[in-house]
Amino acid sequence: MPNLVAVAKVADTPPGTISVHEADGVRIALCNVNGRFYAIDDVCTHDGGPLDQGELDGELVECPRHGAKFDVTTGRAVVLPAVRPVKTYPVTVDGEDVLVDVG
Repeated sequence: MPNLVAVAKVADTPPGTISVHEADGVRIALCNVNGRFYAIDDVCTHDGGPLDQGELDGELVECPRHGAKFDVTTGRAVVLPAVRPVKTYPVTVDGEDVLVDVG
């Protein structure tokens, strides 16, 4: 059952940036890749680092601690030292609102 939570306005996260939000107790890194929004857990699966503090380069976010990279569209770990994927959440844009399904 979907649990859509409004986490931000579209303008809060310009293309090429990451913003962090809380949705029903889950810390979400909201990533804007060329106008498309993706939501992932804001926790590196390697060491628990905050992914919102990393660099977003296209579809890849780099953890600021040890350089692990994740594909924000799938959650897949693509660069060591991370090997486990990061959880992703469906995103819906409704007008100016960005909603994340944390259900």
